[in-house]
Amino acid sequence: MHVLLIAIRYTGAPYFSAISALHCGADLVHVVCSASSSPVIKSYSPELIVHPVLDGILAEATKCMDRVHAITFGPGLGLTENVENTTKLIDYCRKSNKPIVIDADALNIVTQNPSLIEGYDKTILTPNVVEFSRLYYSVFSSQPYDTKDATRSLAEKLGVTIVHKGPTDIISNGQTSYYIATKVWAANV
Repeated sequence: MHVLLIAIRYTGAPYFSAISALHCGADLVHVVCSASSSPVIKSYSPELIVHPVLDGILAEATKCMDRVHAITFGPGLGLTENVENTTKLIDYCRKSNKPIVIDADALNIVTQNPSLIEGYDKTILTPNVVEFSRLYYSVFSSQPYDTKDATRSLAEKLGVTIVHKGPTDIISNGQTSYYIATKVWAANV
């Protein structure tokens, strides 16, 4: 399996996400990032294929997408930069029938525009407690009351899989839910 990680601004989160993909069995991991982030990410691991870009993020990422099996958006993306490009890339993934994982900063983009991923069952959202509350509110205009039921309801409404991270991780596609109790310290590693 080949994985593409879109990470523009930061270096730590993209590195850990990319290395995690390798540890989970990915054969190759491509990281598309800014030219300034590239040398830092490359220095962390020679196993990663790093694509430094300045202005052509859309073209470079699209070129890589044709060679990979799954795409991750969010870790290291930045809150304000590249919203338009990220939106276009997520749409490209849908049209190309590519599985996508949306985490961290990319969740803010989905919170502003849930229809971007609505009904695309090859989407996995990985919000923490705060990100989940924002996303839930953007869809239902209320705050979640019961975490387990809220996760299932949101996954069902959006037609995606949600990995709701917390003291007990909740994984739901709206039909089936799994609960994984973890030690509090494990979420901080």
